[in-house]
Amino acid sequence: MPRSVNAVASRARRKRILKQAKGYWGRRKNVYTVAKNAVEKGLQYAYRDRRNKKRAFRRLWIARINAGVRQHGLSYSKFMHLCNEKGIELNRKVLADLAMNHPDAFKAIVDKVQ
Repeated sequence: MPRSVNAVASRARRKRILKQAKGYWGRRKNVYTVAKNAVEKGLQYAYRDRRNKKRAFRRLWIARINAGVRQHGLSYSKFMHLCNEKGIELNRKVLADLAMNHPDAFKAIVDKVQ
């Protein structure tokens, strides 16, 4: 009895990889073996950078809070310590937004913690 090959599933698997590689440069977009490696590497980068994105935003927020707080004679670490002592439970994202876009509201928070 001849060996049966599920060509439909094989082709679908290759099509899925080539569809994910759409927009890549050179042979990475149309040669299956090259595209498979490129797509796998791209998915690894995507997984890693979903976590790195969170770190990068947190660093940005801390830098913005620090810049806003130093205008009022405090450092970032002292400000966050005073916020925790006073029970102000605003996260860094909100504090950074206030420091950038609403300096008067941010000043009110700084005055309250001092």
